[in-house]
Amino acid sequence: MFNKNTQQKLVRLIYLVGIIMYVGGILSHIVISNVLGTTDLYAIYYTAVYKEESAYILILPGLVLKLVATLIESQEYITKPLWLKVQYACMAFLTINAFVFLVPMMPEMTELAAQNIELGAISSAYKNSAAKEMIVGISNALPLLIMVILSAVGGKLSKLEH
Repeated sequence: MFNKNTQQKLVRLIYLVGIIMYVGGILSHIVISNVLGTTDLYAIYYTAVYKEESAYILILPGLVLKLVATLIESQEYITKPLWLKVQYACMAFLTINAFVFLVPMMPEMTELAAQNIELGAISSAYKNSAAKEMIVGISNALPLLIMVILSAVGGKLSKLEH
């Protein structure tokens, strides 16, 4: 269908779009919380709505695109280099965190934020869930940083080895 060079460029494009969507979505979660604040009940609710929707629109599809592109790109290595194995480990950790913890938490956080408005105060259930979300988010920081760095320099490391 496509020649090898065109296929490589297409996979690279998918990879770049995926990492931009994934990392950009995560960064937007950090920014919106800081911009809208954590004390106004309506701001908390709309932050939760934004985080849930952007997770479905940006973060999860971006993660899937990045995973697929990385798996396709890595087929060129008969023996997987250490940097690629580390990247696989980081991607596995981030994927598990995303689908096991964060995806189920997003609708729960939105529902709890809506209940806060009805209560007129931030509930302890919301505070507990927000603390869990924070811990999961923080646990993603180092693997995400490693993954981004290896995404940028990993292939170059392999070329230096040869």
